[in-house]
Amino acid sequence: MIKTVEWTGEGVRMLDQRILPTEEKYIMLRSYEEVADAIKKMVVRGAPAIGVSAAMGVALGAKQSVGTSVADLEYDFDYMCEVLSKTRPTAVNLFWAIERMRNAFSRAKAETEDVEEIKERLVTEAQKIYDEDIEANRRLGRFGGELIQDGASVLTHCNAGALATAGDYGTALGVIRGARDAGKRVAVIADETRPFLQGARLTAWELAKDEIPVTLITDNMAGHVMKQGKVDVVVVGADRIAANGDTANKIGTYMVAVLAKQHNIPFYVAAPISTLDLSLESGEEIPIEERDAREVTHVRDHKIAPDGIEVCNPAFDVTPNELIAAIITDKGVARQPYKESLRKFVEG
Repeated sequence: MIKTVEWTGEGVRMLDQRILPTEEKYIMLRSYEEVADAIKKMVVRGAPAIGVSAAMGVALGAKQSVGTSVADLEYDFDYMCEVLSKTRPTAVNLFWAIERMRNAFSRAKAETEDVEEIKERLVTEAQKIYDEDIEANRRLGRFGGELIQDGASVLTHCNAGALATAGDYGTALGVIRGARDAGKRVAVIADETRPFLQGARLTAWELAKDEIPVTLITDNMAGHVMKQGKVDVVVVGADRIAANGDTANKIGTYMVAVLAKQHNIPFYVAAPISTLDLSLESGEEIPIEERDAREVTHVRDHKIAPDGIEVCNPAFDVTPNELIAAIITDKGVARQPYKESLRKFVEG
């Protein structure tokens, strides 16, 4: 089992995804500030993993608070939540997890004035979010695995595997693992995913460790391999899904969805219920993170572009719901009209 992030007695332990696949290194984060920095600098990435990490960061900060009263602890707690909420704007799981921790704090202070008891309850809530994420993605994988035919070739974009979640199964790769665990033969074509190369560095690494056949391609080869009949289905993850099914995912996903539509290939989105944001009517309201230009002008420390040029580096794009054949969640498979099917999953 790949453990992306975990709670320990010393702090929050994370697999440093920035240096994969050449080095498999775990780092120990001993303060909520270090957790926030790790999220911002993409030591950990992927919407569910960001949510779990934020919850653990809040719990760690609260545990280290020196406040002796509930009021003191609440002041520190609110500040920590604010710091962590500013790390990544697009992944809604971040805000969902922080809200879960806020609710846990409110319940605890209504029942006890024991500061240490409140701190322990926050740790318990963070661990609960971790456990629920692993189980949710296993359920998602079972639902999604039913949609994959035996012998299918699946194209995926970015990394939506164990590394993008609390660990173990993943979302888009959870669907592939679900199909494999059901006895189906599955092979994967992985887009490299410029500019951060999550497909090349992370997805290919995960699948190779899992002994699932994987072929790596550059992003601009996707249309070609589809036209050649080498892709049976596309499965991607999500960072935020609006009420109408419009989906934000790693930059380049929209391009893949358009190509899949052109070639009559089903395009599936896989994400837990925590990735839904029904407060947004459409994808036009989803905030898109703009990242450092250096990610485009350099590959790691190697410069590939001239000085002085303008650089555009949005980290995500939005795929319109009409291009999505189904949204696979831990509650089941949602289909059009998404406004109805997604709401039923949330309210049910």
